[in-house]
Amino acid sequence: MSAPVRRRTRARELALQFLYMLEQRGPEAGEELLPFVEHHTKGGRDVRGRGEVREFALAAVHGVQEHQQRIDGWIEAIARNWRLDRMAIVDRNVLRIAVWELLFREDIPYKVVINEAIDIAKRFSTGQSGSFVNGILDRARVLIQDARTAGESLPDPPERSVAMAPEPEANEPAPLAGADTPVPRPRSRRSE
Repeated sequence: MSAPVRRRTRARELALQFLYMLEQRGPEAGEELLPFVEHHTKGGRDVRGRGEVREFALAAVHGVQEHQQRIDGWIEAIARNWRLDRMAIVDRNVLRIAVWELLFREDIPYKVVINEAIDIAKRFSTGQSGSFVNGILDRARVLIQDARTAGESLPDPPERSVAMAPEPEANEPAPLAGADTPVPRPRSRRSE
């Protein structure tokens, strides 16, 4: 028997699924957020954890929606040769959730945010998505840490020339954005 998925991991997965649905169905689907989260958090053995999953999923979706322009500015500034509209829907929304956390949730360690995003991208998108997400988020982490060290509590998106990470090695595969496909169910649940 596999162990239950960690609460915030489950919340991030729900946020990703809802943001994906919003992109597919449009803003009118926004009114379904609370019923969606309630439906996916009822039942199960972790009665006390339901509230935490629900609250974090709602906060992530609302946070991404509220700050989407700033978040997208960060992603576009860092993602060399990848416009947001060319990224797979899953990858772009995993990045949005993670950049929201990096910018607005200082209570969550950077390493946790990045590792969770990589794992979720691998589970819900392509095999190359983990590397793609890692590269963008690691660069965002460095720039956000530098800005905070310089006294900026909420850094603005960087200029594209500053944000660009070094070119990948010649033998590294290029990131694969993949086709916009429906979000598959995870193959297996990972233990805590």
